[in-house]
Amino acid sequence: MRSLLYKIRKQKMTVGKYKDKEVYTAIPTGRERVGHREFCEEVARATTFTGAEVEAALRLAAEVAKRHVENGESVDFGDIGTLTPTFRSHAVPKAEDFDPKRHITRPMVRLRASRRYFTITHASYERADDTPGHAPSEPAKPGDTVTAKPE
Repeated sequence: MRSLLYKIRKQKMTVGKYKDKEVYTAIPTGRERVGHREFCEEVARATTFTGAEVEAALRLAAEVAKRHVENGESVDFGDIGTLTPTFRSHAVPKAEDFDPKRHITRPMVRLRASRRYFTITHASYERADDTPGHAPSEPAKPGDTVTAKPE
């Protein structure tokens, strides 16, 4: 398993015990993106389906789930989580002044990801240093406390 890459970011805190102080925090950096077709082919290699069949099944599942959410229903999407409808609403001073066509905006599908499924365990970390001439630090082992030293 590869390490999760991170960079150190300096920021000024606005709340808490470090309010108005500059602190350093780690932020994750992206590696590469796995494309949809590549993902489907990888799933297909572990099943009796072809990549196209996996892609079709995923597309159909997404369309059916979206249709249910558009009808106001929540959809339990298994290990992935729950899909629910949501929107933004503007405030009005009186209930009788509320016009849904004007005051409800941005309807969308929200994924409430499964905490159990989307919590990364057994991760190691590697600092992605984009300063020329710096080599990445040694990967930290799972459970290690990683402390960052500002440069």
